[in-house]
Amino acid sequence: MTTLTYEKPATLREAADAATGDAKVLAGGQTLLAAMRLGMAAPSQLIDLSAIPELRGIRADANGVTIGAMTRHAEVASAQPVLSRIPALAHLAALIGDRQVRNMGTLGGSLANDDPAADYPAAVLALNATITTSKRALAADAFFQGLYSTALEEGEIIVSVTFPVPARAAYEKFRNAASRFAIVGVFVAETGGGVRVAVTGAGKSGVFRARAIEEALTREWSAASARGVAIPPGDLMTDLHATAEYRAHLISVLAGRAAAAA
Repeated sequence: MTTLTYEKPATLREAADAATGDAKVLAGGQTLLAAMRLGMAAPSQLIDLSAIPELRGIRADANGVTIGAMTRHAEVASAQPVLSRIPALAHLAALIGDRQVRNMGTLGGSLANDDPAADYPAAVLALNATITTSKRALAADAFFQGLYSTALEEGEIIVSVTFPVPARAAYEKFRNAASRFAIVGVFVAETGGGVRVAVTGAGKSGVFRARAIEEALTREWSAASARGVAIPPGDLMTDLHATAEYRAHLISVLAGRAAAAA
């Protein structure tokens, strides 16, 4: 039997030094602890990040809104800088899980795990956010690399995420009634670099950009434009909740609703 040890470092450097081998970083624990209970993860050490002050907080500046990795979903949903500058992001955070999940789960934990049905990856990708880690800054397009896979290296810890303020944005989600994970979630945004549309819950490889919808909304920003794009089901998931064809239909429908809401 593997002996499990628990560490609660006070600084980011201490945490990064400890996060080697099969050690697991504990952010909110909403995914990791469940995986451990099911025998899907068996780390020899847990590195609890909750005592590191530099990983918390929300601030707005000329570059956008920067949110610390250990900031809880409930805090993102209610923070005035988010509500006033990126209300779509606050709305997304308010839709995550239930009250317990929103008060325990964290932004950094969600992104590091990169669950294919998680909500935050859609916001990060659609808003072209920058993920700052203990080693570097990563662009959203380079961060997500497949199911449960990111660009994070061993010992690399997410410190914060900076979200540029869009001209307009919205998030629409068709959720699983039990888990509240996204069966399909679509985040649309008009950013300084153009229109970006990100889809979560549907892709075989996790979150992805819906380029055809981006092009349609660039030509004409309207619900009809987004709904009129036919999404091919070939790269989408089929599971007990929905077929690939149904998810393809949902993407267009939710993109249209999001465009109208924005």
